[in-house]
Amino acid sequence: MKIFRTGQIKEIDRLTIESEPIASIDLMERAADQLQRWFARNFDRSRRVIIFAGPGNNGGDGLALARLLSVNRFNAEVFFVKVSGKTSDDWNVNYHRIEKETPVLFNTLENIDHFPFIGYDDILIDAIFGSGLSHPAEGLAGLVIRKINQTGNVVISIDIPSGMFGEDNNSNNPETIIRADFTLSFEFPKLAFMFGENAGFVGEWIVLPIGLNKNAILNTQTPYQLVEDNHIMPLLKKRQKFDHKGKYGHGLLIAGSYGKIGSAVIGARAALRTGIGLVTCHVPGCGYQVLQASIPEAMAIVDKNETVISEADALDHFDAVAVGPGIGTDLVTQGALHNLILNCGKPLVIDADGINILGINKSWLSELPGGTILTPHIKEFERISGKAKNSFQRLERQVEFAAEYNCIVLLKGAKTAVATPEGKVYFNSTGNPGMATAGSGDVLTGMILSLLAQGYSPENASVTGVYLHGLAGDIASIKSGYESVIASDIIENIGNAFLKLRTSV
Repeated sequence: MKIFRTGQIKEIDRLTIESEPIASIDLMERAADQLQRWFARNFDRSRRVIIFAGPGNNGGDGLALARLLSVNRFNAEVFFVKVSGKTSDDWNVNYHRIEKETPVLFNTLENIDHFPFIGYDDILIDAIFGSGLSHPAEGLAGLVIRKINQTGNVVISIDIPSGMFGEDNNSNNPETIIRADFTLSFEFPKLAFMFGENAGFVGEWIVLPIGLNKNAILNTQTPYQLVEDNHIMPLLKKRQKFDHKGKYGHGLLIAGSYGKIGSAVIGARAALRTGIGLVTCHVPGCGYQVLQASIPEAMAIVDKNETVISEADALDHFDAVAVGPGIGTDLVTQGALHNLILNCGKPLVIDADGINILGINKSWLSELPGGTILTPHIKEFERISGKAKNSFQRLERQVEFAAEYNCIVLLKGAKTAVATPEGKVYFNSTGNPGMATAGSGDVLTGMILSLLAQGYSPENASVTGVYLHGLAGDIASIKSGYESVIASDIIENIGNAFLKLRTSV
């Protein structure tokens, strides 16, 4: 699914109106019909519905929804938040239809003293502002938004929480943004929905189709995509009857230090569960027995140093290399990583302490082999790129960083983002809070190593690995709940993730 900026969505609306052709009021009716259908599936008629409508087309959507809910025997009431005496043409049409066709009560809010009494079970619909807002909500609108947020009632925002900007909210006022429980977005999610600091405003977002022109969507370019199963399915390689393990690659995982050999065990197990033919772990001397006893399917290279990684060579027999989980930042380990960067010649994944070492030695970033995959979480990314004021600015830096160093930056989080050197950004749609657990990142590193060794491109290995990793975590959480998920549960459900993907179409 493409993710567009708000200006592009407005243009797609215009092209839809011109090309079908369809009147803008009829497109609004489509949107309201989808809103009403969703509402009727999720709430019963025993609850009063209070719709706060602004003067623009978002308010027009709210008025049309009020009429359709009334026709469907819901008890709907409208409060017009009169921040302007001027209302849009489509708003006016829907206002007159409410007057003529329904018993819906229409009230005008001209000052905050007119804010209605809200019953404990009332449902509030936010239709004050749409995604075109360019300055923080203030005056009457700001006061109404604050009041709505204080009610504690279920709040449903139409298209976007009122007061929120569609992309960068760094200059916004969080006190005057609706805190929705549900946001019903038309056709596409907004870019702002991808950022963690906005989750408390957006709540659960749902995309409702309203029949925007497919050619307009196809021909409108955007670097942003939300990855879903229909994107991943064509990327999965199919196995043939006479294939052998050599067909699926040999990966080298350089991981572990004294007290952290579990990183190597977890990464190797994940690589094997993701389909790699062979995996070898390079571990310090103290890790040999742990590795061989924990995962007999893996082979081992034992470092000459007993407690840390001090070397990284003899790479000719491997199809891909991953380095970083649990290796620490000892000086000899730093030297080993630098030697690997200069001499690898294979698809390379750098994670965890590998990224921390790069943060200590930023000059090495320019020496990274083209197509290297970096898999930082936010703090690790800050160590190599500097701090950002918010997630939107961090995304911009992520894109710039990937282009500058010709690498793929996989920034881990609730909506993990994969940025390519060409400027494309893929937001992942799988995963859950239960995956915020020790070793989860090591699982992802092993999975991506496996896919690289099997011949996936760095871009496809990153996007596919992240999606499967999140899907395996989702399946694990269904079985045990978020609180009980551990990294091994994610590994044990990688196979189920493959099965779910392959049977979903």
